[in-house]
Amino acid sequence: MPLVSSKELLLKAYDGNYAVGAFNVNNMEIIQGIIDGASELNAPIILQVSAGARKYARQEYLLHLVKAGLEISDIPISLHLDHGENFEICKACIDGGFTSVMIDGSKFTFEENIRVTKEVVDYAHARGIQVEAELGKLAGVEDNVSVAEKDAIFTDPDQAVEFVEKTKVDSLAIAIGTSHGAYKFKGDPKLDFERLAKIEAKLPGVPLVLHGASSVPQDLVAICNQYGAEIPGAQGVPESMIEEAAKKYKVCKVNIDTDLRLAFTGQIRKYMKEHPADFDPRKYLTPARDAIKQVVIRKIKILGTDGKA
Repeated sequence: MPLVSSKELLLKAYDGNYAVGAFNVNNMEIIQGIIDGASELNAPIILQVSAGARKYARQEYLLHLVKAGLEISDIPISLHLDHGENFEICKACIDGGFTSVMIDGSKFTFEENIRVTKEVVDYAHARGIQVEAELGKLAGVEDNVSVAEKDAIFTDPDQAVEFVEKTKVDSLAIAIGTSHGAYKFKGDPKLDFERLAKIEAKLPGVPLVLHGASSVPQDLVAICNQYGAEIPGAQGVPESMIEEAAKKYKVCKVNIDTDLRLAFTGQIRKYMKEHPADFDPRKYLTPARDAIKQVVIRKIKILGTDGKA
C-alpha cells in the first residue's frame, strides 16, 4: 500500500470525532514497533520525522524504512515532516517523497509566520502535498525547538482565522497548554479547553493539531529511573485530557514522541542491567521495540483510532 496523504486521514478524523496518532520515528526498531501496534488495531497512523531525526538517521534511510513497512502492512500510513524550520527543509521533504510537511514559523512575528507558511503552502499544494503550520508557542524543548515557559504564547482564536485565511494551510497546530519534553507541568496539569472550543468554532472544517501531547506515564518513568536514569518529577498531559481533546473537540492529530523515548530507553536500560554479559544489539533492541508497540496500542485506544483504517 502506498503512502497516503495526511489530509485524507485528518478529514476522516474530523468527521469521525477521533484523532490520528502522529508518532516520531528515529530508527528501524521504532518504526517497526509503531507499525506493528497500529496494524494490530487496524488503525491509520502518521509517522513523523523531526529535524533531529533527519540529522541522526538521514532522510533517505527513514524514507526507505517506512516504505519497507508499507510492504508488510495494509494500514494507511502518512509520512510527515515535524517542525520544518524553513522553506528549504520543507521543499527537500516534499521533493523526497513525504506526503505532508509542517512549517513551524511560530518563532517569527505573526506577519512573517504568514509569509513563510504561505510560501510552503504554495509549493506543496502545487504538488498535492498537505501543510501543517503552528500558531502560538509551546514551552519546553524538543530537538532544536526550545521555548522558555515565560515566552510560551497561547493561540489567539481571531488570529487563527486570519492566519488560515491568508495561508490556506490544511491543518493548524495550536498552543493551549501542552509543551514539549518530559516536564510539561510544574503544578496541576491544565489545558485551555475554552480556548480550544473558540478556535474550533471559528475554523469549521479545519483539523487542529496538538503538539507536546505525550502523557509521560509514570510506569515508564519508573522503569527508566529504576535502572539508572535520572528523570525526577517528569509529568505529562493526562490521558483523560488527550481523550477529551480528540473525541469532544476537533483535534484530529496528536503528536507523541516523549512517551516512545521513555518506553524504548527504559527497556534497554532494564535489559542491560539484568544481562550485563550481553552485547548483542538484537537482544536489547527487541524488548525496546515491543515496548514501542505497547505504547502505540495504548495511545490508539485513547485517541479512538482503533478499527478506523
